[in-house]
Amino acid sequence: MVAPLFAADSLQKQISETPNKLICEGYTSNNWELFIMDADGGNQRNLTNTSNIHELYPQVSPDGLKIAFVSDTGKGRKKIRSVWVMNVDGSERIKVSDYARQPFWAADSKTLGYLPQEYKKFSALDFSTKGMMFHDLASGKSTPHVNSEQLKHLYNPGMSPDGKWIVATVHGGMGFKHADILIEAKGKRIINLKVHGCRPSFSPDGKHIAWGSSDHVISILDIDLTSNPPTIGKPYEAMKDKKNKIYHSEWSPKGDFLTISRGPDGKGDPGKPGTCQAAAEIVGVYAAGWNLFAVGIKPGKTIDLNQPANDQWKQLTHDGQSYKEPSWVPVAR
Repeated sequence: MVAPLFAADSLQKQISETPNKLICEGYTSNNWELFIMDADGGNQRNLTNTSNIHELYPQVSPDGLKIAFVSDTGKGRKKIRSVWVMNVDGSERIKVSDYARQPFWAADSKTLGYLPQEYKKFSALDFSTKGMMFHDLASGKSTPHVNSEQLKHLYNPGMSPDGKWIVATVHGGMGFKHADILIEAKGKRIINLKVHGCRPSFSPDGKHIAWGSSDHVISILDIDLTSNPPTIGKPYEAMKDKKNKIYHSEWSPKGDFLTISRGPDGKGDPGKPGTCQAAAEIVGVYAAGWNLFAVGIKPGKTIDLNQPANDQWKQLTHDGQSYKEPSWVPVAR
């Protein structure tokens, strides 16, 4: 079994030595936009800057050249959520599919996975999905996963760096009440990770998974994808926050700290254009006071975000504009 991560350097040093940019969704001037910033939250700017289009859920390709995202048009149950891809500088937008959500990249950056919407009538619930598709960027063609007919009510999918497994959460589908699972990328095997919570994320080396084990705790487990079947180690709590919700854990490019979104509980404000009413952490829900944070990883120790930072965590954004779904921009190869 692989050993847990441990970074000897201070969090401030880790962040200061990270040359990568960070992208997230946010809400400003009655519009959802994608924002790009330095690793420490500095030099933030609106990447999309489209007053009449709502962009959400950015996912940067492993080679750092493309961004997949979703865009919402229309209102209410007639709203259409679509998957798009563009260059990392915001140019050359290409629509991949309507009635689709939650894109994720294959390890080679040539293929984009996404989850078709279960029904054409819109639902803000992130698990309103049925099936799984793979879109080839070169040909522009989409084909279903080999087990697509059996995949239902998934959300937050992510591909392992070796391209063999997809980690995701399933809610009320596929024989599961609620579970985090591994899906064989080119086969039909499904493995229950048997942990509580949602929104799992692979570390850059594929040896760890971070996920929200509750609304107020983010945990980490070790995973060995080289064994057959993959095996997991004992989970441990990486951070907690009794006051605020903490969600959307994303590994730093070196895997030495986590980036998260954090904010008060709420159900949004449907009076704001382009937003929905549901739990604050869900895509498209206005989450007042939510910001991005970087948090260190100290195996064997749970970092309490209600305690003084003491170089264990750092707030990256400060104006609470519903910042969620962070994604790092790898250095282009």
